Amino acid sequence: MKRVVYVFMFCFVFCASAAHAGFWDGLLKSISGPATGEPDNDTVVSGLKEALSVGTKNAVSNVSQVDGYFGNKMIRILMPEKIQTVANVLSKVGYQKEVDDFVLSMNRAAEKAAPKAASYFVGAIKEMSFEDARGILNGGDTAATEFFRKKTHDKIYEAFKPIVSSSMNEVGVTRSYKNMMARYESLPFVDKQALDLDHYVTNRALDGLFYMVGEEEKKIRTDPAARVTDLLKTVFGK
Repeated sequence: MKRVVYVFMFCFVFCASAAHAGFWDGLLKSISGPATGEPDNDTVVSGLKEALSVGTKNAVSNVSQVDGYFGNKMIRILMPEKIQTVANVLSKVGYQKEVDDFVLSMNRAAEKAAPKAASYFVGAIKEMSFEDARGILNGGDTAATEFFRKKTHDKIYEAFKPIVSSSMNEVGVTRSYKNMMARYESLPFVDKQALDLDHYVTNRALDGLFYMVGEEEKKIRTDPAARVTDLLKTVFGK
């Protein structure tokens, strides 16, 4: 008889425990699952990718137009510091136009090359993982842009530099630089200066592009009007 009672009690406790466990499982799921209002993994990843797609598209469009760089004081490519002395000397002896032409031509080269960056942005966005997306979503106003810069800058630089170089030849940067330096070196008692123009303009062009991507990201995070799709509203509208 006692054995029967023990078996009965064991079964009761086991069933109760199982039911209890089921209750807690359900509770935990209700806390950590969709009921919290948080987007699921696929939505987070898709939302981040869409945000970056929108942001980079807008940024590339903005800097690719005439005066996209030159007309924006935040990203305008200025005279390289290494030859600032050259510019100062030439300006004082009547060659301000040569200096101005050189600065303008650097910005025109960046504006001309910028559209080519779009495909590299797209490729990098496709590789973003859920862990990356979740960390970026919970990061600062430009967390995605900084992540993007860190992961892709070197690749984009290597692909972008030949385009910048070609564009500089087309819009006359190299010619303007040579003319300016020739004027400077014709003056008595001045030291010759050397500058890797391709490197300088490529770096400044990328800095400006990433800056504009960051500005677009800030808008999406903070301005509801910038969330132009339902997916962006879901992911960033928390």
